[in-house]
This record gives sequence, C-alpha cells and structure tokens, in this order.
Amino acid sequence: MGIHEEDVARVREATDIVAVISEYVQLKRVGRRWQGLCPFHAEKTPSFSVNAEMGVYHCFGCKASGDAITFLREVEHADFPEAVERLAGRSGIALRYTSPGEGADRQKRGKLTEALEQAVEWYHQRLLTAPDAGPARGYLRQRGYDGDIVRQYKLGWAPDEWDALAMDLGVGTDSAMSAQVFSDAGLGFRNKGGRIQDSFRARLLFPIFDPSGKPVGFGGRVLPGGEGPKYKNSVDNAVYRKSRVLYGLNWAKQDIVNAGEVIVCEGYTDVIGFAQAGIARAVATCGTALTEDHVRVLRRFASRIVLAFDADSAGQTAAERFSQWEHAFELEVAVADLPPGADPGDLAQSDPERLAAVVSDAVDFMDFRINRVLGGADLSTVKGQVRAGERAAQLVAEHPNPEIRDKYLVEISDRCSVSPDHLRGVVADARRRGPSRPPRPGVDDAPHPADVGFGPSGDREDASAFEHNGSSDGPPPNNVERQVLWLAANEPSAVWPEIVPEMFDYPLYRGGFEALLEYPDMEALLAEAETGLTAMMRELLVDDDEGLRGSTHRQQVVMAILLFESAQRELAYLERQARTGSADDELLRRVASLKTAMDKLRESEWDPEQARALLELLRPST
Repeated sequence: MGIHEEDVARVREATDIVAVISEYVQLKRVGRRWQGLCPFHAEKTPSFSVNAEMGVYHCFGCKASGDAITFLREVEHADFPEAVERLAGRSGIALRYTSPGEGADRQKRGKLTEALEQAVEWYHQRLLTAPDAGPARGYLRQRGYDGDIVRQYKLGWAPDEWDALAMDLGVGTDSAMSAQVFSDAGLGFRNKGGRIQDSFRARLLFPIFDPSGKPVGFGGRVLPGGEGPKYKNSVDNAVYRKSRVLYGLNWAKQDIVNAGEVIVCEGYTDVIGFAQAGIARAVATCGTALTEDHVRVLRRFASRIVLAFDADSAGQTAAERFSQWEHAFELEVAVADLPPGADPGDLAQSDPERLAAVVSDAVDFMDFRINRVLGGADLSTVKGQVRAGERAAQLVAEHPNPEIRDKYLVEISDRCSVSPDHLRGVVADARRRGPSRPPRPGVDDAPHPADVGFGPSGDREDASAFEHNGSSDGPPPNNVERQVLWLAANEPSAVWPEIVPEMFDYPLYRGGFEALLEYPDMEALLAEAETGLTAMMRELLVDDDEGLRGSTHRQQVVMAILLFESAQRELAYLERQARTGSADDELLRRVASLKTAMDKLRESEWDPEQARALLELLRPST
C-alpha cells in the first residue's frame, strides 16, 4: 500500500527543491549551487549545499542528504506519504494510491482535519472574546498564563451549551460540514433524540496537534468546582490515537532534536509549565499511560528520554515500564527527581529554577530503579540486606555491558554489605535464564527502504559500512578517485571511456563508478541504489568543484593521476610475483615497461598523451 511510484517521480520532478528548503533555510547562490546553514545541526559556517538541477541537498558537516521529499520528512518529521502529498499539493499533482481505498481514506482524514481546524479556531476565539469565558480567563491568569501563552497554545473554551459549536459551524446544512464528519472528528455525536450535540461543554480546551502541526483532538479540563471528571479527551478516531499522540511535540520537536533529549510528563499544563521555565522540549501523554508506540515516536527525535512524572507511586510505577523499552530501542533513560507532591506545572510557577535543576540532574534510569529497591528495603537486618542486594542485582543483570554491570554490583555490595561475588552469581543466574524483556524490534518493524529518510545519522553509518567493506581505512575526502567520480557524476563526457572500475582502489568509489555505469541515469541511481552510494552521490552533486568544472587541463591531469596510481598498484603486484621466484621474461619486460611509462608520465607533468601510453600497458590487466 502506498502512492504509485510514477506519481512520486512526478512530484520529485515538479518540485523546486530550492523553494522548499528556502522556507526553512536562508540559501545563497554560490556558483551553480545554493548554500546555507544546515537545519539539522548547529553551525556558524555554511556547510549545507543544494543542487537545484538534480534536486538534491547535502551537508558536508553532518552528512545529511536527500531530495525534497527527504528534506520535508526530516525537517517536519513527517512520514513518506505525508511528505509526498504536501509536495504534490504545491505542484497541483493528483496522486494515485496502490490500494483503491487508501486515497479515499486520506481524503476522509483530510476532511476531519479541516473540521478540527475550524473547531480549534472557534473555541480559541470563544476563550479570547466571549463573556461566558470570563471564569476560564480568570482561572488561566491564576495559573500564570497570559494572553501570549493562550495564543501560542491555541487554548479554547467550550461553552456550557448543548450544540453551540455545531450550530455555528452549520453542521448538517447543505453547504457546510456534514454531521458524519463532525461526529467522526470527535467534535460531537447524535444524542438519543437524534439531535447533533457537542462533545465538550463548560471546559477549558487544550488542542492536540500531530508533529506536523495538524490538529487531531482536544483535551478538556473542567474548571475548579465544575461537574464531571477533571479531564475529558477526544475519543480515538481516524486521525487521533491516544496511544500514539504526544501533546506538545509539534512545538517542542526542534528543541528536542537540538538537545538530543525529550522530557516526558503527564499533563498539558506540565508541558506549558516546562516551556514557561525555559525548557521547551517537554511532551505529555494524552490521558493515557506511556505506550510502546509513544516510545517509537520519540525515538525518531532523540535517544535520551527524561521522565518527569509526578513523584507518587503511580508516576514512579509508570517509569518502571521503561525497563523493557530501554534496551529494545537503544535509549538512554533518566528520571527527574521531582519534589514529593509536586508536578512540573506547579513547580514551574513556584520554583522554575528548581524545575530546571531536577531535569539537568536527572538520575540514570538504572540508578533510579536501584535506589527505589534499596530505598524501600529494610537494611537494618542481614536478611533484609541480602534480599535487597539480590533484587537490585537482578535489575543490573539486564544491562548489556559487563563492566557497567560490575560497577553497579560493587556499589550495591557497599550499600547492602553483601559480598560482590554473591551478587555476581545472582547476575550470572539471571542472565542464564534470559532477559525478561521483549526482543529488539525485528525486520517486521523496520521501515521499508523507500520510506527511510537520509538523515544526519543514517547516511553516515550506511556510507561508513559500505566504505569499510574490504578496506580498513576510508578514503581521504579529496582523493583523486573521488575527483574522477565527481566528473563522472557532474561532467560524464570528461571521463575517458577507457576508465574502468578496477582502476579505483577504494571500494566506496569503485562501487560508485560501477553504479554510474550500471544505471541509465542519475535519477534512477538515486532512487534505486544502496543508501551509502546515494548519500555519496548527493554529496558529489552538490559539491561544486570549480577547479574541475570546465577546466579541460585539470580534468585530464586527474585522469592521468588515476592511471598512474592504478599502475603503481599493478607494478607492486608484479614485483611481488617476481620476488616469489615466478618471474619470467614476459613479467620482467612488463615491469620494465610500466616503470618507464610511469616515469615519463610523471616527468611530463601528466601529459595526456603519456597517460594514454600508460593506459595501453594497463589495458591487458584490467
């Protein structure tokens, strides 16, 4: 299921990548390329380059690279279909889907989003201007929320009326929103009398947005003294899944990426409180416990998670569920030690400096769990000491690093007065029994290659893996083989037809040259080749080497040096054969001819004619 490949190709071809990236990055034309500060890592000197002709970008700092679709996915953290759809909308391209119902489903979700957008604005204006919203405005002022906060988070007010929203939006009329869309969006329902009724009444509303900023639902808080449960949330529907949605992620995502850390708390006001305290990287679950789907979403943005739950038994018990996710998703998890009885929203108002401190001093997750076990144990008796030490050791057994495990065991031994060797035996037994956690996400959980963004980390790792396949050291960045490959990618007519892949020593560059020979054009290569190769090719396409472009002399010199280095390797091979005693007259004549031709080429300062003479000697062996 997905979008037809032909339509994806049409979107790529129709998209002006410079126009798209310029909405996020200030680009300046330099020669035939565009340059700017990379949006994916902090830098002061521009290393981000865009090739408008090929529709690709590359950062020479963090190695991020890709096309317009990749860029939109990375910068907005959108999925592949969403990025394609947004670019298609810019170009007026109608998309076709591989599953007949998928296009209809997306159209339906689009209508729900439009309905929610109208509702967000209606509720927001009601809070700002309506007389009946006076108590809500007063409550917000008491909580320390000024008009800027209200507008930033688009807070709203649902009046104490049965169908105020439905009536004002014209639900059910011929020219307005249908009752089905209104209901499917979670905005209302049809009551027993058959009348459309609003879902939220007499509640302060916190609109919930997806990571791209589209509204998906609401969290409604009753005012102090009001009737009903404290919070009421939108019901799950086609655009809202409380087990996946995280409140505040749309505002916090850039700060999360910049810090490499996300703070997870429990409530809407906690998120706003963190932001008021100058910590704008907090998100919250929406009326549900943290789920594995939440963790999967967060792992796309940061590898470190700080848990900032209320310091009561429920909050701390929720934190312990991370024991099975920390290893599965290769996360670094810490726990903020909040004061007893305080939540982040309250602490942000009463003592914002302390809130910042508990985040910066967050305790490593393993330390937190060990402290909980030992803190609740009776260490005044020998039996209590041994029991607590063994329980803590069983937690340590989950850690994959043996050295770290042993350091923890020594610490537990000191605190419990239990022999470290006894604790090591407990760990060994626990590890023999196997971990009590789910396996790492497998192949079924991995995204399809066509749906993977070429981000700052993935490309570098993939390229490195390919680069070191058969070579212990990677090629230097300005190696002559890279220069020839640059010509093959940017000015292929400048590459002598006699050049073959075997003349490249480094596997990465040899593979790149082979790919250029294999694929009919660059577009096909970028779409179908291995990730490591496509990352390198994008880098070559945006690297506007003015010294090579248009300089016939330098191009020929580069070809000559490539041949010379290839001849050096051939000569070394032949000389090794001669030393083994397997030399015959033909081998000795070949060694002498190569040496003579190489000397002439070097003395001629890389004259093309001398290079071609050397080429004739290399041809039999290539």
